[in-house]
Amino acid sequence: MKVSAFTFIKNGQILGYPFLQSIQSILTIVDEFIINIGESEDDTLMMIQSLASPKIRIIESHWNDSMQDRGYVYGQQKMIAQFNCTGDWAFYIEGDEVYHENELEQIKKSMEMHLNDPNVEALVFDFYHFYGNSNSYLDSPGWYRSEARIIKNSLRTYAPDGLFWLVLDSNKKGRYPRAKHTGASCYHYGWARSEDQMNLKVSKVQMYWSTKPVKIDYSQMDQSIIKEFKGTHPKVMREWLKNDKGLYQVDSSYKPTKKQKKHRMMIKLENFFHLELSKKHYKLV
Repeated sequence: MKVSAFTFIKNGQILGYPFLQSIQSILTIVDEFIINIGESEDDTLMMIQSLASPKIRIIESHWNDSMQDRGYVYGQQKMIAQFNCTGDWAFYIEGDEVYHENELEQIKKSMEMHLNDPNVEALVFDFYHFYGNSNSYLDSPGWYRSEARIIKNSLRTYAPDGLFWLVLDSNKKGRYPRAKHTGASCYHYGWARSEDQMNLKVSKVQMYWSTKPVKIDYSQMDQSIIKEFKGTHPKVMREWLKNDKGLYQVDSSYKPTKKQKKHRMMIKLENFFHLELSKKHYKLV
């Protein structure tokens, strides 16, 4: 079994991505790591080169700034990296996603177990979306609770906006991949970086959605969906994380939006009927 990891990154340093920790978190269980580095204004390229791993293969790219339709440039950059993967499995990881060392063996076993099963096309992870600090994460149907991050590299796939895959059985219509759960989790730290870094990110990338940047204010969030994280963080994140204490507290005068009120109702339905209603870009088999 050969495993290819892949990612894309641009301005990772100035935008506060833990991209080095992300790469290092799974490097031991992959055979090659394809990294598509967009032309950056910082030392992202040099920092990745400093890892000096023979598994890492770097591609340098120039983003198409005229592509401003619903974030499709992200899909383009993701697929540039994926198209260079040569493994049986393609393991996609974003620059703010990290995996726990205690679950690496479980992830590897899941890939081995389903390698020769034609009915299993992708592997799924649960997600911790950390928010405001490292002790708090969001739990709501409005934030995907699970997602496919590993897919068989023999499939005809593409990524509409970078987040998920569609499998092309024909040239006209795509479908979500058939998947099994790995039993492991992905630790998503994008919303745990500083507000300044998050707002700088928005100012740099919002053009790809043809919309004007909207200022991010972490205090403007529904407190009811912020949960306390009681587990342990991946060791590779220890230096990146701040020494935060307590649950993140939002503005007490904040009024939930119409969409957030809808999510609150969905949570009530989940609890009453034992459902899980968050969006899924895969089909469990």
